[in-house]
Amino acid sequence: MYQTLLQYIIDYSLMQVSDQEFKLIQAAFKPKKLRKKQYLLQEGDVCKYLSFIAKGAMRQYVVDDKGVEHIVRFGIERWWMADYESFTTKTPCSYDIDAIEDTELFQISSEHLEELKEKVPAIDAMIEKMNQRSYVSHQKRIRSSISQTAEERFTDLMNTYPEFLQRFPQSMIASYLGISPETLSRIRKQMTLK
Repeated sequence: MYQTLLQYIIDYSLMQVSDQEFKLIQAAFKPKKLRKKQYLLQEGDVCKYLSFIAKGAMRQYVVDDKGVEHIVRFGIERWWMADYESFTTKTPCSYDIDAIEDTELFQISSEHLEELKEKVPAIDAMIEKMNQRSYVSHQKRIRSSISQTAEERFTDLMNTYPEFLQRFPQSMIASYLGISPETLSRIRKQMTLK
């Protein structure tokens, strides 16, 4: 069961992991299962763990004063889910995170993560690369939301993460793109006519 996590660490760090290091990893990461629609975190909770998705799909979102959900992140296999601000500052989170499918996770606390970073070079290298990629991804998402049309945002999503279109309902895709489901339907229909 830990093989997905181990392969991810190797792939991201570009380093091998010894048997002793793997035992440390297994001891630090705890498995957790969520049923479809079950919360990982709710607004106001303190995020105590980073969660690696071994199987399943999740979303991170905020609900505005009118009760409208705004999805800020999706997560599928080999992705991480957490409210990173809450995790690092130990303050209440601003987001809800729940499972869209039955989901299997590996969770690690900040204390165990710091310990592993010191003892397992591959973990430190993995975290460094994850932080770099996350920063670039957030910049792209911000640029997309302020400078691209709805059609361009959908095309970019379709080209970058085509699996999202298979795994998440159209209403959630629309929320993630910051458009109405009706607008998304119109865009999809126009694209099939081209």
